[in-house]
Amino acid sequence: MKKILAFGAHPDDVEFGCGGLLIKEIQNGNKVKVVVTSFGEAGTNGTPISRKKEATEAAKFIGAEIEFINLGEDCHIEKNTKNTIKLAEVIRKYKPNVVLATSQTHNQHPDHKNLSDMVRDASRLARYGGLKELKKYATHNIDGLYYYQSSAEIDNKPDIVVDVTGQYEMWVKAMSMHKSQMKTRGYINLVTSKARAIGASVGVEYATGLWANDPIRIESFSDFKNSSRNY
Repeated sequence: MKKILAFGAHPDDVEFGCGGLLIKEIQNGNKVKVVVTSFGEAGTNGTPISRKKEATEAAKFIGAEIEFINLGEDCHIEKNTKNTIKLAEVIRKYKPNVVLATSQTHNQHPDHKNLSDMVRDASRLARYGGLKELKKYATHNIDGLYYYQSSAEIDNKPDIVVDVTGQYEMWVKAMSMHKSQMKTRGYINLVTSKARAIGASVGVEYATGLWANDPIRIESFSDFKNSSRNY
């Protein structure tokens, strides 16, 4: 069993960005925890209370644990050492094999990039034994850090593509639980259109792309069993 820790800046980020992938991992017997670092306080639709409720229900629906931590509220998430150490504490406590974070690319919301940078740094701090702020918890080394894109980002070629065709219907239901955000934009259509395009690039109906923080190590070249296309 593997443990996956997925960070999102806002209550809907994880479901929209990599919900199908997380559903598949849970169905495969792995454990997933979602960490949300604001309550969407600056959003046009919904309230912090309603958005926390939506995120909690969505996580329960897919079978994930969820935790909310305050890094300064929506639109006020600053990249600093204090916040980074908070994230490193979460990593030490949960001890995940894999960490997922919002994309490293700049997009329409500065919270995404700030959180992404801090998750990257926190993944390193989690293994430093000399940090006095984290002495309470044992050090922890993760196996890998990967980034997912938000619903509104422009695609570039992902490093990993995961087939989520079998999880599509459940994924849409999970996204639909963020009812307040359905009033803002056609997010589900944005997400599923992108998933269909990524899927088409590898010969499946729907897929999720991930971007690796580091080179992906394999024992031998022959470990690759599936090509991304037919030649």
